[in-house]
This record gives sequence, structure tokens and C-alpha cells, in this order.
Amino acid sequence: MIDLDALRSLRAVDTHGSVVGAADALGFTPSAVSQQVKRLERQTGVALLERVGRGVMLTGHGRHLVEAGGRLLADLEEVEAGLHRRADRVSGHVRLAAFSTAMRGLVAPVARRVLDEHPDLRLTLVEREPWDTVDLVATGELELGLVHTWGDVPLEIPDHLVRTSVAADEADVVVHRDHPLAGRGRVTPHDLVDEGWIATPDGTICRQWLSRMYDGTGRRPRIAHESMEFDSHLAMVRAGLGIALVPRLGRAPLGDALVAVGAHDPAPTRDVVAVHRRTMSDSPAVAVLLDALTDRGRAG
Repeated sequence: MIDLDALRSLRAVDTHGSVVGAADALGFTPSAVSQQVKRLERQTGVALLERVGRGVMLTGHGRHLVEAGGRLLADLEEVEAGLHRRADRVSGHVRLAAFSTAMRGLVAPVARRVLDEHPDLRLTLVEREPWDTVDLVATGELELGLVHTWGDVPLEIPDHLVRTSVAADEADVVVHRDHPLAGRGRVTPHDLVDEGWIATPDGTICRQWLSRMYDGTGRRPRIAHESMEFDSHLAMVRAGLGIALVPRLGRAPLGDALVAVGAHDPAPTRDVVAVHRRTMSDSPAVAVLLDALTDRGRAG
């Protein structure tokens, strides 16, 4: 009999291109993943991995097992979700990933209540960037993910994932209270063309949206400093190092030194979307988490 946990490990090696990458995604040690793959090789009687330089790749047999086994795992997942729905039972292990502001503004405020109401449910939370979350949910390494999309900046979501709108979020231009724009009710990109921005790194969704805001100005935003964390953005604005575009969701209190100024033409808005595999659609555990997150998102 094929060990399903070992099959999941082999699929993770294929997805992440290495035993180390698979171990990191699954929360195991590389040694544990290697042992699971070796056990699978003993069970099947064929080699599933081969060494290529310092890394590994699937053999033809391994590729066949991952493709056929993936369908098997999906079918079993759908059967299990249907059983839980028939039994009206919220149980099992849900691994949920979210970007940092959603973790602070949506997930953390509801997680404890959901667990208290459903003691048979296990919940594991991890922070990931949206594109990583989509990949991990798509390949079965997470059950539920929260991602964001800004305006017309696309985030590709595969067809076998279901998307549920959880919240609408808006960003403000955050400036120091001594900044000339601090007294303005709203600003446009034309008001900001000469400003130095504190922004997320190039290639991130938030950075792409900041660049799109400038489309009608004939200019590009002048990036003074880069940071992945919005809390760091606020600290640098507080120090007088520039201005920042910071979403309201999960935003730390601005205090007396900072002022949030609304922006328009265009308004910087983003959709917060939950994604899960279609095979999990009947899962009561996924349903209660989606309901809790959506209620929190509507409450603002």
C-alpha cells in the first residue's frame, strides 16, 4: 500500500525542486522527507528520484506517481470534505497562509474564537507572499490562503482554486505631520511626482500598484528607500525619510507624528481574496473560517 504522507512529500520535492525546499514547505526536516521518499521507493519497488549535480529530480516513474497520485489525493480530499459535511462536523487540520497585514487585521482577530467554538479543529498559520500562497494552496501544501490584488495588477489564480472575496482595503499616503501635504484632504499622483517614496521591493504587487498610480503623470515614482514591512515604512516616514503608501488593513496606530492622506485618481484599493481547492468546497472547517474572515472583513 502506498504511503499517502510519503506521496505528499514526493510531490513537494517535485514542486519545490529539492528535498530542502520540500522540507521547508512541509515543516519537516530534510532527513524526514528523504526517509519518506525512500520508504515510498521500497513500497513501489522503483527509483523515484535521481541525483542531478547537487540536486535531485524525479525519474519517469516518480513523475508518473506524482501525476497519478495527485488525482488520488484530490479524490480523497473531496471524499473527506463530503463526509465532514454530512456529519456536520468541523474538524481536521487546516493550514492557512496570509500576507502580513491580513494576518494582523483579519486572521489573528478571529482565530482564537473559531478554535474555541470548534475544539476538534486544528489550525496552523503561516505568513507568505500572495504568489507563494497561491502556489502552496494549488499544490496541496495548504488548505486555505489569503491573497490580495491591487486594481488592474493581476494575480494569476489557477482554475482548480475557488476564490472568495473577504474584504476591500484602501491605502492612504502617509506623511509626517510637518510635511506640506499633511493638511490636504486628498491628493492625486500629480501632487506626488517629486516626492521620495518608501516602498516595497521591485516586483512585489504593492510596488507594481504604486508604479501604476503614476501612469497618467508621465513620470515614475522616485523610490528613496525599500522595505518589505509596512511597519518599517511608518517608522521611516516618522523619521522624515520619505512618504509611503500604506494599506489600512492591519495598520499600526499612526500616533501624533504621522498623518494619513487619502488618494484618488486612482484610489489605491485592493481586494483581499481567500483561495482554496475545489475539492475542499464541502469542508465545514473551510466554511467556518471563510465565514469568520468575511464577517471580520465586512466589519472593517
